[in-house]
Amino acid sequence: MVPCISDMAVHLLALDIDGTLLNSRGELTERNRTAIACARSRGIEVVLVTGRRFASARILLRELDLDLPLVSHNGALTKEVETLATLDFHPLEEEVARQVIDLGREAAADMICCDDPHGLGTMVIEGISSENRVLQGYLARYRDAVVEVEDLRAYLDHAPIQMMFSGSCRSMDQLTDRLEAALGERARIFQTRYRTHDLTILDVLGATASKGQTLAAYAARLGISREEVMAIGDNHNDLSMLQYAGFGVLMGNADPELTRIEGLYQTASNDEDGVAIAMDRWIGL
Repeated sequence: MVPCISDMAVHLLALDIDGTLLNSRGELTERNRTAIACARSRGIEVVLVTGRRFASARILLRELDLDLPLVSHNGALTKEVETLATLDFHPLEEEVARQVIDLGREAAADMICCDDPHGLGTMVIEGISSENRVLQGYLARYRDAVVEVEDLRAYLDHAPIQMMFSGSCRSMDQLTDRLEAALGERARIFQTRYRTHDLTILDVLGATASKGQTLAAYAARLGISREEVMAIGDNHNDLSMLQYAGFGVLMGNADPELTRIEGLYQTASNDEDGVAIAMDRWIGL
């Protein structure tokens, strides 16, 4: 049964960015912007929780003129957008990161070490295959943040933010299986899948990092219970926060695998202002 507004009181709204808040053209529609402004005017806290790197998400927030708290790197890093103050950080242990590099090399996978948690962030690489055009294009777009080294393993003498891979859905599924078997509970592994493009982004984070766990800590700092939290997302890396929230909402454009999970509500797609529709339907904006 769909709850009515009298059945719930949302005090914290957590929004994924890509595929959720933004449409398929990467735009923030006026309807979604208005819905967020309306929620905040009613005293509802709004936080963005994204798999993006902090610097990438920060640029977007400033371009969109969104003055909102930012949880980045799938929950590994929470920072103030303007002051760069680090509010919450869950690093990937150095020893684990080195093992991830070894496994990535064995799989001949393209990898990035995301580092510099207390600054704007860097992407440290030791070379990317020319066939991986999507990743090549991404690195070219953010080339000022790219640091190339001869040996990632030798570079790592500290705990980074995360390790990241990208490739075909099948190859990343295979790498995920190898990483999970080798690392066990020492790391968290998240996938963001784009099946229509045969692309998966694979993130390896510290054992205490996830969108759900960081959202829970953020809510606790505000004195907000999980029953008062609504989260909206569209992909596998959103699942932990959707299941943590008292009210988890899945976008209409979500990966079909997610639509079979019980306990999640569904809204329209990101090209149909699904965020605003969910807020209007279940918060009553």
